[in-house]
Amino acid sequence: MARATEDGSAAIVCEDIVIDRIGHSAPTRAIDGVSFSLPAGELMCISGATGSGKSTLVSALAGATDPSIRVVGGSATVCGVSVRHPGRRLRELTYRVGFLPQSAGAGLTPQLTVQEIIAEPILQRERRVNVKALAIRVATLLDELHLPLGLASSFPYELSAGMRQRVAIARSFVLEPRVLIADEPLANLDLEVRHVVFDAITRRRRDQGMAALLVSNDAAFARELGAETLMIREGHVVARGSGADLLWTPGAQPAG
Repeated sequence: MARATEDGSAAIVCEDIVIDRIGHSAPTRAIDGVSFSLPAGELMCISGATGSGKSTLVSALAGATDPSIRVVGGSATVCGVSVRHPGRRLRELTYRVGFLPQSAGAGLTPQLTVQEIIAEPILQRERRVNVKALAIRVATLLDELHLPLGLASSFPYELSAGMRQRVAIARSFVLEPRVLIADEPLANLDLEVRHVVFDAITRRRRDQGMAALLVSNDAAFARELGAETLMIREGHVVARGSGADLLWTPGAQPAG
């Protein structure tokens, strides 16, 4: 059964959200008037071409502290926390959201072991930690994602790209998030281990009511998850639906 957020709202609510990318020149409009709602326990895939704005959108919703991303219009709440003006609740937002950024596996801290990488979100928040219990939690996540327990003491450079991606996924799960926001979770994963990610997401949806917002252009993955798809083009929603039943906005045509 889906677990609602504390205030009873949907996991994510976006209303005409507008996001700029701030660079050395004038700001670039990355997302322009996107609206959608993701109920607790439900799944949604965001798809679109490179440069469509999908990564900017999910980074903003996850509360990522990227100075180049600025929400300048509309509103968005994640687990009841305003993304545009989180204030002191930013810590709460990042606690409730498991975030897997783009190229997460390649971005693992090279000086930390796998154990330390996965445990870091807990160690950053809790002064006193039961070391044994934490080690068991990390081992459980490694096992769930079909990674050898012996990897706990390894460093990222000793792992394959697919292993590093699964370590990053384990890290995003370690706080038992209410919402998973994952940018290309299948990146660098072989076909034979993709089902592991599918099973991990499905299990948390079923047992914990976790919602998931996933950036992926893999239509088969979205169908397998039973996820609704939101298609973005040049910062605008151009289609929405499930499977082959996409409803296109007026004036938008399927690419190709």
